[in-house]
Amino acid sequence: MAAQEADRGVDTIRDREIAVEQDHLDQVYRRLKEKIHEAEFLMHDAAKRGQVGTPGALAERDAQVFRAGVHLNRLNAEFEDFLFGRVDLLRGKDGKKGPDGAYTSVEPADDAVRPDNTADIAETLHIGRLGVLDSDYSPLVIDWRAPAAAPFYRATPVDPGRVVRRRVIRSKGRKVLGVEDDLMRPELAATLDGGELPVIGDGALMAALGRARSHTMRDIVSSIQAEQDLVIRAPAASVTYVEGGPGTGKTAVALHRAAYLLYQDRRRYAGGILIVSPTPLLVAYTEGVLPSLGEEGQVAIRAVGSLVDGVEATAYDDPAVARVKGSSRMLKVLRKAARGALELGEAPDRLRVVAFGRRVELAADELQRIRHNALGGTAPVNLLRPRARRLLLDALYARTGAGTRQTDPELAAELRSSFDEDVTSEDAFTEFLDAWWPELTPRRVLTAMADERRLGRWARRVLNPGEVRRLARSLRRDAYSVHDVALLDELQTLLGAPAKPRRKRELDPLDQLTGLEELMPAREESQRERAERLAQERTEYAHVIVDEAQDLTPMQWRMVGRRGRHATWTVVGDPAQSSWSAPDEAAEARDEALGTRPRRRFTLTVNYRNPAEIAELAAKILALAMPGSESPRAVRSTGLEPRFVAAGDHDLAGTVREEARRLLDRVDGTVGVVVAMNRREQAAAWLADLGDRVVALGSLEAKGLEYDATVVVSPAEVADESPAGLRVLYVALTRATQQLTVVSGRRDEPDADGVPDLLRD
Repeated sequence: MAAQEADRGVDTIRDREIAVEQDHLDQVYRRLKEKIHEAEFLMHDAAKRGQVGTPGALAERDAQVFRAGVHLNRLNAEFEDFLFGRVDLLRGKDGKKGPDGAYTSVEPADDAVRPDNTADIAETLHIGRLGVLDSDYSPLVIDWRAPAAAPFYRATPVDPGRVVRRRVIRSKGRKVLGVEDDLMRPELAATLDGGELPVIGDGALMAALGRARSHTMRDIVSSIQAEQDLVIRAPAASVTYVEGGPGTGKTAVALHRAAYLLYQDRRRYAGGILIVSPTPLLVAYTEGVLPSLGEEGQVAIRAVGSLVDGVEATAYDDPAVARVKGSSRMLKVLRKAARGALELGEAPDRLRVVAFGRRVELAADELQRIRHNALGGTAPVNLLRPRARRLLLDALYARTGAGTRQTDPELAAELRSSFDEDVTSEDAFTEFLDAWWPELTPRRVLTAMADERRLGRWARRVLNPGEVRRLARSLRRDAYSVHDVALLDELQTLLGAPAKPRRKRELDPLDQLTGLEELMPAREESQRERAERLAQERTEYAHVIVDEAQDLTPMQWRMVGRRGRHATWTVVGDPAQSSWSAPDEAAEARDEALGTRPRRRFTLTVNYRNPAEIAELAAKILALAMPGSESPRAVRSTGLEPRFVAAGDHDLAGTVREEARRLLDRVDGTVGVVVAMNRREQAAAWLADLGDRVVALGSLEAKGLEYDATVVVSPAEVADESPAGLRVLYVALTRATQQLTVVSGRRDEPDADGVPDLLRD
């Protein structure tokens, strides 16, 4: 069907809807350009008024320059990437409009929905960073903070109010990249401008389910809405656990919960909400769903490999190394490394200073004793430097004998103060201290651990020689993995660091204009600048949402836990999809991170992503990965069975390309090609010329994502990657919303029909 449409030159529904939103965005930018010209004209006009010279004209000029300058400044600051949402609404109970031009009614009119379950869209509102009115004072964009924007965040299928469709708009600069819809009233047949209301993404699926003729299907849709709404609106106190299999909407529920909490109690969550996702790909999806939450730095969306400022995980560890780095055992190794790293390089073994007219020195054995005493404290290593400095001065003063010659306490204190001042002002003492107790950084310590012999000393009786060898080798590369990021964060805690100096704000050219000195305040930060600054400065949050929590290692749980010491939590995951090989150890670290807070548990039971044909195939792997586990209930059937294709090792690339091209002709949206992690670069090269709708990804990158169609390459390779390989394969098989193709290699031992050994009955 898609191929036929393409042949006729007809765009897909998604393309048409992107074009609709692009037209609106172009109109918004034209209006913004007009407003900027108006503000510039006012400032120019105000400058002319100043030439009159009367006190009244000067005051009027300054006031006008002030107003125009503030307006121009704000327009320029928020001119990019600010349109992100839309709601399509039923007619309200009254016809009152607010100051932003939108109708104020929250509930629909009694006759807004006709007896045959049809309705007309009466009002459409676009939501963005800044309110914009057209020349007739009708709203082109509603400011996200305005009351009229609240339904975009608060509406749920159980309590939709006037909202029929909520649309998320992804844009970059002035270009709309994509749209994604949620239906709040999937049972309605709504019309917009005389035509059927188009729906994209999961909303289209819910619409099809909700409008099915079967009462059973409608009951299922109601159960989906009810169980998800219960989680979204759960009280924020304590810890909320959300479990559910593939396709149950865990991630969407978590993100809408963030919006709900923020809008229910903005003051409480002024401390920020942190959303932690397992992969950068899922972060990109997350930012597309709720982009506005980053405003004012209130919500930070981070991949596990991006939680440490200035570090971005780009490398992958093989499973054996990952098991070592993620284990709680690494804590003992890092503690020894943080202290042992003080002895790196050519540290001086003798301290000589001149005091009271003679030379005083400390030898190596005395310096070693002082270091040992200083490290006996519990403070981070860098913060123990003042203690070490004091102990050095104490030892030097004792060598002078001055303390025993003075019996008067006041004179003794004065003499000691003079001694300390003289010694610490000497270059010799300062240079010695810098070399003997240097300020350590996490990166420096992690680099030091790349020396296998040194690491062996620090890891004695903790890691075996093979683990030491593999760990040291992995730390010699230039790039960091997600497991390295957790080690860096732990080292930051063990080492400590002085506060960074605040960056000076650059002067704004508007500050220099005549008439602004007395009246116009210093240029305010844009919302984006403030969000970035707060995100950099914030180390703890008021609420933490962990998506795909089953994948966090013990060391990663420690890293995330530090960011929510006083927070409430939403923890979302599915044990059956865990890629971590020691879930019991991770659970212990998770419980330590969450502390003694009460737990509240919810389970999502309905799979509305995968058709039953795909879900049944995936259930075979679930039975092997976690015997006794139940799959979520698939609610639809397409009649399209998964396709199996066998390929020899030498023909694997061509077979995968052919199957991806075949699926492109059968679906309107994206095709995901999932391979074992060691084939990621190969797969990208195989598919390089097939266009943007094909995505090649490693098995560990597929978590939380979905595609219209999926090609899973060599199930045996994925399953054999790690002890958790069967669970990872289960994830790969559950990414498709429409069609699934499994390509077998030689290791899969396919039968005559191409079905691999792992997937046969």
